[in-house]
Amino acid sequence: MNDTLDQLSKRINSLIPGDIKEVRGDIENNVKGLLQSTLTKMNLVTREEFDVQSAVLQRTREKLEQLEKQIKNLK
Repeated sequence: MNDTLDQLSKRINSLIPGDIKEVRGDIENNVKGLLQSTLTKMNLVTREEFDVQSAVLQRTREKLEQLEKQIKNLK
């Protein structure tokens, strides 16, 4: 996620006019901090967390289907 923030911060920074390049580093750090703060408040999950939860959900679905078949066979 930090790499993404760095890339996004640099893209935004590249839009800054050349005549204020001396403050470019400060602006880049401020933009990066603002982006990180905003994304944290959005309560996002990492790709790894998403993949783990997807796998758990898939196993749960499979177990549910198995239990539904068992119940059907009991009738």
